[in-house]
Amino acid sequence: MKKFVKFIFSGLAVVFTGSVKYYLWLGLLLSMMLAGAYGYSVQLREGLVVTGMHDHVSWGIYISNFIFFVGVASGGVMLVIPAYIMKDRDFLNVVLIGEALAVAALIMALLFVLDDLGVVSRFWHMLPVIGFFHFPQSMLTWDVLVLNGYLVLNLAIPAYILYCRYQGKEPVKKIYVPFVFLSVFWAFGIHLVTAFLLVGAPDKSFWSSAILGPRFLASAFTAGPALTIIVFSLIRKNSVFKISDDTIHKLSLILMFAAYANLIMLFSEIFKEFYWSSEHSAHARYLYFGLDGHHAVTPFIWSAVVSNVLATVLISFRSLRENHAVLVPACLVLFIAIWVEKGLGLVIPGFIPSSLGEIVEYLPTWVETLVTVGIIGFGLFILTALLKVFIHVETGAISSSGGTSALAAEMDMAINKRLKI
Repeated sequence: MKKFVKFIFSGLAVVFTGSVKYYLWLGLLLSMMLAGAYGYSVQLREGLVVTGMHDHVSWGIYISNFIFFVGVASGGVMLVIPAYIMKDRDFLNVVLIGEALAVAALIMALLFVLDDLGVVSRFWHMLPVIGFFHFPQSMLTWDVLVLNGYLVLNLAIPAYILYCRYQGKEPVKKIYVPFVFLSVFWAFGIHLVTAFLLVGAPDKSFWSSAILGPRFLASAFTAGPALTIIVFSLIRKNSVFKISDDTIHKLSLILMFAAYANLIMLFSEIFKEFYWSSEHSAHARYLYFGLDGHHAVTPFIWSAVVSNVLATVLISFRSLRENHAVLVPACLVLFIAIWVEKGLGLVIPGFIPSSLGEIVEYLPTWVETLVTVGIIGFGLFILTALLKVFIHVETGAISSSGGTSALAAEMDMAINKRLKI
């Protein structure tokens, strides 16, 4: 027990120790979180009336981000499968980075749900036993179970592995590998169940599609690896932890095929909506071309689709895909494009026009924007902390034998020299 407590405190010491640029980064994240806290305080005081949501559009940017970040979390499986099932050594060395991304994304997703409730105290309604947990008929209860279960798995597995390495021991595969395989199936489950939440709304024809679940997975397996490549690039640039070019090249190849699948699903939906247009196509017409003079989200969706296509074309060429100066910006563009297309481009048009044919548009208010910025800042802080601990344990900078070792000082010197501080 003492060793575990020492492990926790060593990790905390590492999280809050670093170079000048690292402290500036933490300061930026703190500013984002404070801005979000202020926005949320306004929402708590005034209620959801300060958001852009209303009787016609009851899900806004909060649920849009919830759906997107659930996908980012499940996208971490694209590292787990090659590492543990295909036994690829390159991926095995960095698989815990994918787990850290999954944890940060899940925490953000759950926080967006809490914000959408308006008052946090309403959360008890979704708790088993003490709340109104309508299991198994409610898809929301399934979502609560799979999301929290996946979060526990992605916290427990890396914690066990890192703690063993912190003690200088080899993790026992019989203990953690079964849970790794369980997490693979769970990763598919969390996003499919989230898709079924939308498909299960009988009055929303825009979401009534048999391929919505596979489309969710395709976008998740694109956004997840895209963000992972960006994180790999930042780690290589700002630390002495080694991530090989082969690892990034393999992941970029996976990203390319996932991006193809995502575009195929997207254009299949577009074809279905417009080839034989009907009254049910009104939502798609509003999204892509506007409806009766209303086109608030049209510029966003076209920017997202064009960016998605261009980024996919760029990573289709091996010479460009293996050029990090091209790959990283392409991943960033692809990530943002899917965020827009899967968020505002999927959730909002499902409510416009309403079941009665009324068109009342939605755009997020400054309160929603601040809260969103705050949650993203908190998620990035969680990711930063997890990666900092991971890197120091993996490189032996902290261990049970010596706390923060001399190697930690050498690492800081190397980082400062690389950053020219």
